[in-house]
Formats: sequence, structure tokens, C-alpha cells
Amino acid sequence: MASIKNLKKDINNVLGDIIEGVYIVEAANGTTHSKEGTAIIDEAISSFDELVAKVNKNDVENKKAHFKDVRKDLETKATKLVEDLNNLV
Repeated sequence: MASIKNLKKDINNVLGDIIEGVYIVEAANGTTHSKEGTAIIDEAISSFDELVAKVNKNDVENKKAHFKDVRKDLETKATKLVEDLNNLV
């Protein structure tokens, strides 16, 4: 159970940090609620919902492999969002 708890925390922390990064970049640039920033935030929220739904899925045969795939999905989505965030600068 601890690994599920930690995985959910990782999902929350990583995507939350990306959202916070958007706000920091927009504040540094003197802009607020830009289209690009809003798109990154929306994508982060939808990724969060998708990943948590995958974690909470009960009908999984091999849980270890399933959670490994969820971590890989998190890494892939976070990398894409960070690239988008870097382009926002």
C-alpha cells in the first residue's frame, strides 16, 4: 500500500510543480492567464486525473507492472509539459 500512496504523492507533486512553474513564469514575464499557460495547466490537470484513475484501477492482473507503467506515463507526460513550460519562457 505504501507504494500506491507514494505514487499518488509523486503524481500530485510533479504535476503541481509544473502548474506552479507556469504561474512563476507568467509572473516573471508580467503576463497572467496566457493561452499557452492555460493550455499547460489544463493538460497537467487532465494528466493528473488520468493517472490517478489508472492508479485506482482495481481489475489489474500484475499490479507491479501496472504501477511501473503508470510511473512511465507520469515521466512521459511530465517531460512533455516541462518542454512546453520551457517554450513559454
